[in-house]
Amino acid sequence: MDFTPTEDQAAARDLAARIFGDLSTHDRLSAAGTGTDAALWKALCSAGLVAAVTDVGLLGLVLLLEEQGRTTAQVPFAASCVYGLLAVAAHGSPEQRERLLPGIGDGSVVVSGALPAQGGVRAGARGGLSGTAPVVPWLRDATHVLVADDRRRLWLVRTADAGCEPVELTAPWSAGRLTLDGTPAERLGGDHDGAGPERAGHDRSDHDRIDHVYADVVATARTAFAGLQAGVCAGSLARAVAHTNTREQFGRPLAAKQAVQLRAADAYMDTEAIRLTAYEAAWRRDEGLPYAAQALTAAWWASEAGQRVVHTGQHLHGGAGADLEHPVHRHFLWGRQLDAYLGCGSEVLQELGKLIAYGEAET
Repeated sequence: MDFTPTEDQAAARDLAARIFGDLSTHDRLSAAGTGTDAALWKALCSAGLVAAVTDVGLLGLVLLLEEQGRTTAQVPFAASCVYGLLAVAAHGSPEQRERLLPGIGDGSVVVSGALPAQGGVRAGARGGLSGTAPVVPWLRDATHVLVADDRRRLWLVRTADAGCEPVELTAPWSAGRLTLDGTPAERLGGDHDGAGPERAGHDRSDHDRIDHVYADVVATARTAFAGLQAGVCAGSLARAVAHTNTREQFGRPLAAKQAVQLRAADAYMDTEAIRLTAYEAAWRRDEGLPYAAQALTAAWWASEAGQRVVHTGQHLHGGAGADLEHPVHRHFLWGRQLDAYLGCGSEVLQELGKLIAYGEAET
């Protein structure tokens, strides 16, 4: 394995770091409230960073999301790249790729995802989807939603055709409740077996294809959001280090205390574990290797270690860390949101155990 960024990946990461650093400031985040920073999103798309993901791959996206996480930038970058750009590029029909990818790349089309499948959405016998997805991140910004039905088939739904009600989450992700009532939808990859109930004689190969597409999209999402968590944790730790080096107690910096050093060291190792497991899963996908187990491993570290790190970052700030307006508190909110998104630690660990037990880790 070689996680050294390519020239294109490094250039994209450095550009993202400059844009996020310049525009995702404390004042702008405060002004945005819980909404998306439209100017920042426009700047990212204009710089070609969303479109570049098709070239830099999932590992490149993880590098970009680390930079977003460091600043807790409020844009639908992860969602639109995972559920839109990468999902359509990998599994969309030629017509869907031609129609949707240019718009996703320039930001005029924003895609979110109602995943993982929880059985709340069903396809009707005469077409259309019905059901509810209680929480869809960045739904308020999305033009399309990638929806998983009760059979784990993936559908693209236009938000203009659906019911979208704002929902506030722990982190400011412009989320919403998606309500479908016979809503028109198109299958990701084209219509293979219709929108209705499973037909008689439906062969096993199509079931396998459906499972593969769904599993790939979820694994890609878990890997990408683990990369985002690595950035959130790195940003939290950087703020804690800066604070403890300047804050003095009894004439000495807090950073001189052994207990503080140990907490910070543990947080650093946890952050590195999240980062490296996300890199491994992303690299394997880009290389065309099995990566289901690696994606679950990255998701477990992002959940379990992620919450430890953001708690540490807040704790090392003392009373200031409890201030809802303090920048480190945003990292705390993002870290806690990410630790349960797409499955908490115990859930992904159970999935990983089944994957290993049934000998499917390399499929």
